[in-house]
Amino acid sequence: MQTRYRHRLAALLLAAACASAQAGPLPVVEASMDEQVIAIPAKIAGAEIGLQTTIYKPPGDGPFPVLFMNHGKAAGDAHQQQRARYPVISREFVKRGYAVVIPMRLGFAGSGGTYVNSHCRAKENGEDQASSLYAAMAYVMKQPWADLQHVILAGQSHGGLTAIAAGSHNINGVQGIINFAGGVNSRSHCDWKAALVDAFKAYGAVGTTPSIWFYGANDQHFGPALAADMYAAYTAGGGKAQLVAYGPFKRDAHGMSSSPDGVAIWLPETTRFLQSVGMPTEIKYTIKDSR
Repeated sequence: MQTRYRHRLAALLLAAACASAQAGPLPVVEASMDEQVIAIPAKIAGAEIGLQTTIYKPPGDGPFPVLFMNHGKAAGDAHQQQRARYPVISREFVKRGYAVVIPMRLGFAGSGGTYVNSHCRAKENGEDQASSLYAAMAYVMKQPWADLQHVILAGQSHGGLTAIAAGSHNINGVQGIINFAGGVNSRSHCDWKAALVDAFKAYGAVGTTPSIWFYGANDQHFGPALAADMYAAYTAGGGKAQLVAYGPFKRDAHGMSSSPDGVAIWLPETTRFLQSVGMPTEIKYTIKDSR
Protein backbone atom coordinates (compact mmCIF):
# COMPACT_ATOMS: atom_id res chain seq x y z
CA MET A 1 0.00 0.00 0.00
CA GLN A 2 2.69 2.49 1.02
CA THR A 3 4.79 1.54 -2.05
CA ARG A 4 1.89 2.54 -4.30
CA TYR A 5 1.65 5.92 -2.58
CA ARG A 6 5.40 6.46 -2.92
CA HIS A 7 5.16 5.77 -6.65
CA ARG A 8 2.36 8.32 -6.93
CA LEU A 9 4.40 10.88 -4.99
CA ALA A 10 7.46 10.23 -7.15
CA ALA A 11 5.39 10.87 -10.28
CA LEU A 12 3.96 14.03 -8.74
CA LEU A 13 7.38 15.36 -7.80
CA LEU A 14 8.80 14.47 -11.21
CA ALA A 15 6.01 16.39 -12.94
CA ALA A 16 6.63 19.37 -10.69
CA ALA A 17 10.35 19.21 -11.38
CA CYS A 18 9.78 19.13 -15.14
CA ALA A 19 7.43 22.10 -14.91
CA SER A 20 9.97 23.97 -12.82
CA ALA A 21 12.74 23.26 -15.31
CA GLN A 22 10.65 24.74 -18.09
CA ALA A 23 9.65 27.81 -16.11
CA GLY A 24 13.06 28.50 -14.58
CA PRO A 25 14.19 28.31 -10.95
CA LEU A 26 11.47 28.64 -8.33
CA PRO A 27 11.72 31.36 -5.66
CA VAL A 28 13.28 30.11 -2.43
CA VAL A 29 11.55 30.33 0.95
CA GLU A 30 13.75 30.45 4.05
CA ALA A 31 13.61 27.33 6.19
CA SER A 32 11.82 29.29 8.93
CA MET A 33 8.97 29.97 6.46
CA ASP A 34 8.66 33.40 8.10
CA GLU A 35 7.46 31.70 11.30
CA GLN A 36 5.60 34.07 13.60
CA VAL A 37 4.08 33.40 17.00
CA ILE A 38 1.34 35.81 18.04
CA ALA A 39 -1.41 36.03 20.65
CA ILE A 40 -4.79 36.32 18.94
CA PRO A 41 -7.34 38.11 21.13
CA ALA A 42 -10.43 36.02 21.74
CA LYS A 43 -13.55 36.04 23.87
CA ILE A 44 -14.62 32.49 24.64
CA ALA A 45 -17.33 31.58 27.14
CA GLY A 46 -17.29 35.16 28.37
CA ALA A 47 -13.55 35.21 29.09
CA GLU A 48 -11.06 37.50 27.34
CA ILE A 49 -7.98 35.44 26.49
CA GLY A 50 -5.10 35.24 24.04
CA LEU A 51 -4.67 32.27 21.70
CA GLN A 52 -1.03 31.40 21.10
CA THR A 53 -0.87 31.02 17.32
CA THR A 54 1.85 30.01 14.88
CA ILE A 55 1.74 31.50 11.38
CA TYR A 56 3.83 30.58 8.34
CA LYS A 57 3.64 32.59 5.11
CA PRO A 58 5.31 32.60 1.70
CA PRO A 59 7.20 35.72 0.61
CA GLY A 60 5.20 38.75 -0.46
CA ASP A 61 2.01 40.48 0.56
CA GLY A 62 -0.55 37.95 -0.67
CA PRO A 63 -3.42 37.47 -0.54
CA PHE A 64 -2.62 33.83 0.15
CA PRO A 65 -5.00 30.88 0.43
CA VAL A 66 -5.08 29.86 4.09
CA LEU A 67 -4.75 26.49 5.80
CA PHE A 68 -5.98 26.46 9.40
CA MET A 69 -4.28 23.44 11.01
CA ASN A 70 -5.71 22.22 14.33
CA HIS A 71 -3.68 20.30 16.91
CA GLY A 72 -4.40 17.18 18.93
CA LYS A 73 -4.44 16.59 22.69
CA ALA A 74 -1.41 15.09 24.40
CA ALA A 75 -1.74 13.24 27.70
CA GLY A 76 -1.65 15.34 30.85
CA ASP A 77 -2.13 19.03 31.54
CA ALA A 78 -3.07 20.86 28.34
CA HIS A 79 -1.05 23.91 29.40
CA GLN A 80 2.09 21.73 29.51
CA GLN A 81 1.58 20.70 25.89
CA GLN A 82 4.10 22.18 23.47
CA ARG A 83 3.12 24.73 20.85
CA ALA A 84 2.08 22.85 17.72
CA ARG A 85 4.11 23.64 14.58
CA TYR A 86 3.38 20.78 12.12
CA PRO A 87 6.53 21.47 10.07
CA VAL A 88 5.97 18.62 7.59
CA ILE A 89 2.44 19.68 6.65
CA SER A 90 3.30 23.38 6.80
CA ARG A 91 6.22 23.02 4.38
CA GLU A 92 4.07 21.29 1.76
CA PHE A 93 1.43 24.00 1.90
CA VAL A 94 3.80 26.98 2.02
CA LYS A 95 5.57 25.55 -1.04
CA ARG A 96 2.23 25.80 -2.80
CA GLY A 97 1.68 29.41 -1.82
CA TYR A 98 -0.51 28.95 1.28
CA ALA A 99 -0.34 30.74 4.59
CA VAL A 100 -0.57 28.21 7.42
CA VAL A 101 -2.20 29.18 10.72
CA ILE A 102 -1.96 26.89 13.78
CA PRO A 103 -3.91 28.23 16.79
CA MET A 104 -3.47 26.65 20.21
CA ARG A 105 -6.99 26.32 21.53
CA LEU A 106 -8.45 27.39 24.87
CA GLY A 107 -6.26 26.10 27.72
CA PHE A 108 -3.50 24.63 25.53
CA ALA A 109 0.20 25.57 25.68
CA GLY A 110 0.49 29.38 25.86
CA SER A 111 -3.19 30.10 25.27
CA GLY A 112 -5.32 31.44 28.11
CA GLY A 113 -8.23 29.74 29.79
CA THR A 114 -8.73 26.13 30.86
CA TYR A 115 -9.27 23.04 28.75
CA VAL A 116 -12.48 21.24 29.72
CA ASN A 117 -12.52 17.46 29.40
CA SER A 118 -15.93 16.62 27.99
CA HIS A 119 -14.87 13.60 25.93
CA CYS A 120 -17.99 11.64 26.75
CA ARG A 121 -19.98 14.36 25.01
CA ALA A 122 -18.02 14.22 21.76
CA LYS A 123 -20.32 16.47 19.73
CA GLU A 124 -20.29 19.21 22.36
CA ASN A 125 -16.56 18.76 22.82
CA GLY A 126 -15.96 19.33 19.11
CA GLU A 127 -18.14 22.44 19.13
CA ASP A 128 -16.35 23.77 22.22
CA GLN A 129 -12.97 23.29 20.53
CA ALA A 130 -14.24 24.97 17.37
CA SER A 131 -14.87 28.17 19.36
CA SER A 132 -11.12 28.79 19.48
CA LEU A 133 -10.81 28.12 15.77
CA TYR A 134 -13.59 30.62 15.00
CA ALA A 135 -11.76 33.29 16.99
CA ALA A 136 -8.53 32.62 15.10
CA MET A 137 -10.35 32.68 11.77
CA ALA A 138 -12.10 35.95 12.58
CA TYR A 139 -8.73 37.57 13.29
CA VAL A 140 -6.82 36.10 10.35
CA MET A 141 -9.49 36.76 7.76
CA LYS A 142 -9.24 40.49 8.51
CA GLN A 143 -5.57 40.48 7.54
CA PRO A 144 -4.71 41.81 4.07
CA TRP A 145 -2.53 38.78 3.34
CA ALA A 146 -5.42 36.29 3.74
CA ASP A 147 -7.59 35.19 0.80
CA LEU A 148 -11.11 35.13 2.25
CA GLN A 149 -12.50 32.80 -0.41
CA HIS A 150 -9.81 30.11 -0.45
CA VAL A 151 -9.65 28.51 2.99
CA ILE A 152 -9.01 24.92 4.10
CA LEU A 153 -9.66 23.59 7.60
CA ALA A 154 -7.49 20.68 8.71
CA GLY A 155 -6.69 18.91 11.94
CA GLN A 156 -5.00 15.92 13.48
CA SER A 157 -6.68 13.76 16.16
CA HIS A 158 -8.60 16.13 18.48
CA GLY A 159 -7.92 18.81 15.87
CA GLY A 160 -9.56 16.67 13.21
CA LEU A 161 -12.72 16.57 15.29
CA THR A 162 -12.41 20.34 15.68
CA ALA A 163 -12.10 20.87 11.92
CA ILE A 164 -15.10 18.65 11.15
CA ALA A 165 -17.20 20.37 13.82
CA ALA A 166 -16.33 23.83 12.51
CA GLY A 167 -16.77 22.79 8.90
CA SER A 168 -20.29 21.57 9.62
CA HIS A 169 -21.31 25.22 9.89
CA ASN A 170 -20.57 25.75 6.18
CA ILE A 171 -18.44 28.85 6.71
CA ASN A 172 -18.21 31.17 3.72
CA GLY A 173 -14.87 30.79 1.96
CA VAL A 174 -14.05 27.37 3.45
CA GLN A 175 -13.68 25.10 0.44
CA GLY A 176 -12.69 21.85 2.12
CA ILE A 177 -11.73 19.94 5.28
CA ILE A 178 -8.80 17.58 5.82
CA ASN A 179 -9.27 15.14 8.69
CA PHE A 180 -6.10 13.38 9.86
CA ALA A 181 -7.26 10.63 12.24
CA GLY A 182 -9.86 12.88 13.85
CA GLY A 183 -11.61 12.07 17.11
CA VAL A 184 -11.32 12.33 20.87
CA ASN A 185 -10.40 9.31 22.99
CA SER A 186 -11.76 9.22 26.52
CA ARG A 187 -10.56 6.73 29.11
CA SER A 188 -13.58 7.56 31.26
CA HIS A 189 -16.25 5.04 32.09
CA CYS A 190 -18.53 5.86 29.18
CA ASP A 191 -19.17 4.61 25.66
CA TRP A 192 -16.92 7.20 24.04
CA LYS A 193 -16.81 5.35 20.73
CA ALA A 194 -20.58 5.53 20.35
CA ALA A 195 -20.44 9.19 21.35
CA LEU A 196 -17.92 9.81 18.55
CA VAL A 197 -20.09 8.06 15.97
CA ASP A 198 -23.11 10.09 17.10
CA ALA A 199 -21.06 13.29 16.86
CA PHE A 200 -19.99 12.62 13.29
CA LYS A 201 -23.55 11.68 12.38
CA ALA A 202 -24.77 15.04 13.71
CA TYR A 203 -22.03 16.97 11.89
CA GLY A 204 -22.73 15.17 8.62
CA ALA A 205 -26.44 15.93 8.84
CA VAL A 206 -25.83 19.68 8.52
CA GLY A 207 -22.41 20.06 6.89
CA THR A 208 -22.06 20.45 3.13
CA THR A 209 -18.34 21.24 2.92
CA PRO A 210 -16.37 18.47 1.14
CA SER A 211 -13.85 16.59 3.26
CA ILE A 212 -11.12 13.98 3.01
CA TRP A 213 -10.31 11.63 5.89
CA PHE A 214 -7.11 9.68 6.63
CA TYR A 215 -7.19 6.73 9.06
CA GLY A 216 -4.52 4.00 9.26
CA ALA A 217 -4.87 0.30 10.00
CA ASN A 218 -2.77 0.42 13.18
CA ASP A 219 -4.03 3.69 14.67
CA GLN A 220 -3.78 3.23 18.45
CA HIS A 221 -6.75 5.53 19.13
CA PHE A 222 -9.18 5.24 16.26
CA GLY A 223 -8.87 1.88 14.54
CA PRO A 224 -10.34 0.82 11.19
CA ALA A 225 -13.69 -0.37 12.57
CA LEU A 226 -14.33 2.86 14.45
CA ALA A 227 -13.15 4.97 11.50
CA ALA A 228 -15.53 3.07 9.21
CA ASP A 229 -18.42 3.58 11.64
CA MET A 230 -17.74 7.32 11.93
CA TYR A 231 -17.50 7.63 8.15
CA ALA A 232 -20.72 5.66 7.58
CA ALA A 233 -22.58 7.80 10.13
CA TYR A 234 -21.24 11.05 8.64
CA THR A 235 -22.08 10.21 5.03
CA ALA A 236 -25.45 8.63 5.88
CA GLY A 237 -26.50 11.97 7.31
CA GLY A 238 -25.54 13.72 4.09
CA GLY A 239 -21.93 14.68 4.83
CA LYS A 240 -19.52 14.82 1.90
CA ALA A 241 -16.40 12.80 2.64
CA GLN A 242 -13.75 10.62 1.04
CA LEU A 243 -12.20 8.04 3.36
CA VAL A 244 -8.58 7.08 2.72
CA ALA A 245 -8.22 3.94 4.81
CA TYR A 246 -4.53 3.19 4.29
CA GLY A 247 -2.61 0.28 5.75
CA PRO A 248 -0.34 0.16 8.79
CA PHE A 249 2.16 2.97 9.28
CA LYS A 250 5.20 2.39 11.46
CA ARG A 251 4.26 1.60 15.08
CA ASP A 252 1.21 3.84 15.22
CA ALA A 253 -0.60 5.34 12.24
CA HIS A 254 -2.01 8.05 14.49
CA GLY A 255 1.16 10.08 13.92
CA MET A 256 1.32 9.54 10.15
CA SER A 257 0.60 13.14 9.17
CA SER A 258 3.48 14.50 11.26
CA SER A 259 6.08 12.13 9.82
CA PRO A 260 8.13 12.96 6.70
CA ASP A 261 7.45 9.39 5.58
CA GLY A 262 3.71 10.06 5.77
CA VAL A 263 3.84 12.60 2.94
CA ALA A 264 3.78 9.74 0.43
CA ILE A 265 0.41 8.69 1.84
CA TRP A 266 -1.47 11.94 2.31
CA LEU A 267 -0.05 14.34 -0.27
CA PRO A 268 -1.16 12.67 -3.53
CA GLU A 269 -4.72 12.15 -2.28
CA THR A 270 -4.83 15.63 -0.78
CA THR A 271 -3.58 17.15 -4.03
CA ARG A 272 -6.46 15.58 -5.93
CA PHE A 273 -8.89 16.66 -3.25
CA LEU A 274 -7.66 20.27 -3.31
CA GLN A 275 -7.96 20.34 -7.08
CA SER A 276 -11.51 19.02 -6.86
CA VAL A 277 -12.58 21.92 -4.60
CA GLY A 278 -10.84 24.61 -6.62
CA MET A 279 -7.79 25.13 -4.39
CA PRO A 280 -4.25 25.66 -5.72
CA THR A 281 -1.78 22.75 -5.79
CA GLU A 282 1.06 23.96 -8.02
CA ILE A 283 4.45 24.21 -6.34
CA LYS A 284 5.49 27.87 -6.35
CA TYR A 285 8.49 27.89 -4.02
CA THR A 286 11.30 25.71 -2.81
CA ILE A 287 12.11 25.58 0.89
CA LYS A 288 15.72 26.30 1.84
CA ASP A 289 17.34 23.36 3.59
CA SER A 290 18.17 24.36 7.17
CA ARG A 291 20.79 21.63 7.68
